[in-house]
Amino acid sequence: MSHKVVVSDTKVMDGETRAAVLDAVEATVKTTAAKEPAAVARAVNDADALIVDAGTQVTAEVVEAGDSLKVVGRAGIGVDNIDVRAAVDAGVRVVNVPDYSVEEVSTHTFALTLACLRKIPTFDRSVKRGEWEWTVGQPMRRLAGSTVGLVAFGKLASRFAAKLRGFDVDVVAHDPYVPEYRMGDLGVESVTFETLLADSDIVSLHAPLTDETREMVDADALDRMRDDALLVNTARGGLVDETALYDALVSGDLGGAGLDVREPEPPGDAPLHDLDSVVCSPHVAWYSEESRVELTQTVAEDVIRVLRGEEPENPIDPATGWF
Repeated sequence: MSHKVVVSDTKVMDGETRAAVLDAVEATVKTTAAKEPAAVARAVNDADALIVDAGTQVTAEVVEAGDSLKVVGRAGIGVDNIDVRAAVDAGVRVVNVPDYSVEEVSTHTFALTLACLRKIPTFDRSVKRGEWEWTVGQPMRRLAGSTVGLVAFGKLASRFAAKLRGFDVDVVAHDPYVPEYRMGDLGVESVTFETLLADSDIVSLHAPLTDETREMVDADALDRMRDDALLVNTARGGLVDETALYDALVSGDLGGAGLDVREPEPPGDAPLHDLDSVVCSPHVAWYSEESRVELTQTVAEDVIRVLRGEEPENPIDPATGWF
């Protein structure tokens, strides 16, 4: 039996891997550039499966339009772009890829942290202008002896914490859903969000984007942070109020920021781009060639399992909307 699979994620997914996996069920694959709900709804007409990236909005309207839709595969970790409740109510399974980029994101978080701390982009621009002057990076603080605060302590944050070992830093974390002993196993101290903000030299965000966490780093949170602290975000752009972040950086109430994710994406001509204290990358923390193949294979295989009437390996929990 042939199945129709609509794929909106043609840039992130590895085409050869996707084709090889979906050929196993004689799937007809239709690619679409649709991102907005109305366009996605039209694209899923008579489709059995939909595979999307972070930018494709799968709303209740999309689910309702997919009369034969059986599964939505999120090619990535977060499912904040999918109305999981609407899908579950319609009998549509939602699957994701929770583990594929743990190495890449934790490494990229470290890279952004060091780039901000050591002022690498500033020195790079200076040297390429023909200068040779160390003072353009003043002031600069050493990593050793600092406190790194992790907001949320899932798989990505845990791996980042493990990589911080050996750098002579103290690591604290705030996550009301993770028991203290799990943090303690990695030498991480569990603290309140307020304590983390006040005590950390570097604050790294790893939380999912939910109603509870949206703009959790607002003007009040930034005011609680140290004036020379760094903020690093490789999670979701919506966790940060960018206007408040800009104001804090311009006023000298924050030392710098490393941003891989933004709200919206792409961010366009954002005021933050005018600041040397901000280091940006284009939502690329997930990427390596290995992770790209792993991502494609994992989500495509889980979609196949659902189409065959089998249980997927990475289902989203209908009760919580999370994995």
